[in-house]
Amino acid sequence: MPKQTIPQADFAIIGGSGTLSSNFPARVTDADVKIIADNLIFDTPYGQSSALRLFEVAGKKVITCKMHGWRSGVNRADASRQLFWVFREAGVKRIISEGGVGTVNKLLDTRDFLIPDDYLDLSVRKDVGLEGKYLLVMRDALCPQMRKALIETTNKHFDGRIFTRGTYANTDGRHFESPAEIAMMNGHADIVGQSICPEVYLAREIGACYAGLYYVVNYGEGITKSWSHDILEDIFYDDAPMIANIILDTIRSLSDERECECLDLRKETLLKGIYDE
Repeated sequence: MPKQTIPQADFAIIGGSGTLSSNFPARVTDADVKIIADNLIFDTPYGQSSALRLFEVAGKKVITCKMHGWRSGVNRADASRQLFWVFREAGVKRIISEGGVGTVNKLLDTRDFLIPDDYLDLSVRKDVGLEGKYLLVMRDALCPQMRKALIETTNKHFDGRIFTRGTYANTDGRHFESPAEIAMMNGHADIVGQSICPEVYLAREIGACYAGLYYVVNYGEGITKSWSHDILEDIFYDDAPMIANIILDTIRSLSDERECECLDLRKETLLKGIYDE
């Protein structure tokens, strides 16, 4: 593979449906936010990456993508591998993901925020990794230090309901879940979406901290009689600027010191000789 110049960045933001309509962070007018490079595409061992953007906030370099790197003609497993391979080569140490989710917990409503502390993988994309050189301990998969910063920042920007812990159930999509599937998850998860896995595994594999900010945009089937697609569309367009500001302020607030054990939960594999090539 030819040598490429991949810019270095301590932070990455995996953009989801929450910031998609805002062309994040192009419409942010804060003086300390500056786009450095755009439409960065790199060759990876898993195919060509999605288009990435490099920007700066408060002097901190950040690399970001749209919609988790998903795009037509590339399966989601390869899109994730491409993205995290670039993150690793860029030296990314902290990753914030965002997205719209549906409800599983009947107490949740649209326009509630949830910063989860756990996940439930119901996808079939189980073996999505890079070289497989590490044993990944998935305790505290959502970094406590970054979660704390997200919670504090969200409270500053949002006067609605913010849930500071909960479980994100990951399904494959691209369809919504059936009423029976939502009923099966009830009691085991609070929200449902399609992106936290394999991202939590890949983040741990590259030694990066990972946390997510999730906005409830629809009710899981069977939670209410029906929900409106128009409401979902309104949320995506109306609230994107707020979500962008929460994420940027979270990066501003984080100290350079990593006060967590995320990196220590990546262990050397015991299967020596298999993954050494």
